[in-house]
Formats: sequence, C-alpha cells, structure tokens
Amino acid sequence: MAQKGCQFHIGQVVTHSLFGYKGAIYDVDAEFMLTEEWYKKVAKSSPPKDQPWYHVLVDGVEHSTYVAEKNLKAVLEPSPIKHPLIDLYFEDFNGISYSSLNKKN
Repeated sequence: MAQKGCQFHIGQVVTHSLFGYKGAIYDVDAEFMLTEEWYKKVAKSSPPKDQPWYHVLVDGVEHSTYVAEKNLKAVLEPSPIKHPLIDLYFEDFNGISYSSLNKKN
C-alpha cells in the first residue's frame, strides 16, 4: 500500500533511473529525513527534499540506498531480488511485489 502522496509503495520492485540498479522498497519517508551533510555529499543530482524518499534494498549486493522519488521507476515485469536482508522485511514475493512483514491496520 502506498503512503499518501507517494508514487511507490513498500514491497514494490523499482529501478534507479540514473544508476540502473534494481531493488525493493522497504521504507518510505514523506520527505528527506537525513542530514544536510549526507545530502550534499551523496545526492549529486540535488533532488527535491520536500517529496518522498525511499529506502531500497539493492539487488545482488549487501547494502541499501536512500533514493528520491524522482530517481525511481517502477519495474514493469518485476522479479525477486537477491539481498541478505530481504527476509527481515518481507514475507514473500507474489510475482508483482513483496508482502511486508510489518502489516499496518
């Protein structure tokens, strides 16, 4: 389920539009929530801070990323990702997206 005002949702498989990697969204912030120092050092394309930012488990590696909504694209034919923490956040992959372990009422 997408948070209000967010284009993507937890469990959705996405790609980074600038760097091309695939991943699964495991958390969403309604706006940028990290430090100004991080933003200046890492967010080289200067994406908007007042729009949603996503925590993404990156396919095939052991790290995650923090990505602005404008830099993500939905994967039209999603497939499961390989990440050591995938089972920590998700129950299963249904062929479209992951089912979150942290279901909210």
